[in-house]
Amino acid sequence: MPLLIDGYNLLWAVQKSGESMEALDDAELCRILSGYLVLTGQRAEIIFDGTGPPAKQAFDNLKALDVLFSGRDRDADTVIEDKIRTDSAPRRLMVVSSDRKVRKAAQVRKAASVKSELFWIDVCKAMSKKRKVREPQGKRGGISSGETEQWLKFFKIK
Repeated sequence: MPLLIDGYNLLWAVQKSGESMEALDDAELCRILSGYLVLTGQRAEIIFDGTGPPAKQAFDNLKALDVLFSGRDRDADTVIEDKIRTDSAPRRLMVVSSDRKVRKAAQVRKAASVKSELFWIDVCKAMSKKRKVREPQGKRGGISSGETEQWLKFFKIK
């Protein structure tokens, strides 16, 4: 399910959460979200108000996340509403915003929506889970007899 994220709305909710995130900026938020999206196998677009910083290198190389800025003449809410309105399959969308107008636009097109605060709680939970590390098969089963012979020859052990 692709996500449409109201960027500064989420950033404000994260900073308000008090989890020592007051200094978090838009670029760092995007890096965290990119990690979350890769972990959960999702894709997202995050839309920020305005033109963004002059140098946008901080937003490069983010996996599974496209970063958009609304520009001078429109706000992020309008861009998100347009994306919801023009999507050919809005029921597959998940809109992340606490803005009533944006959530209403999602409801009209039958897209799912979640408040920014609740979405951030889900992100934190997913990112804090321990990831299972796959053990090499040789760890439990040991090495083969051929490999044993090679090591014995290498170390000149009879």
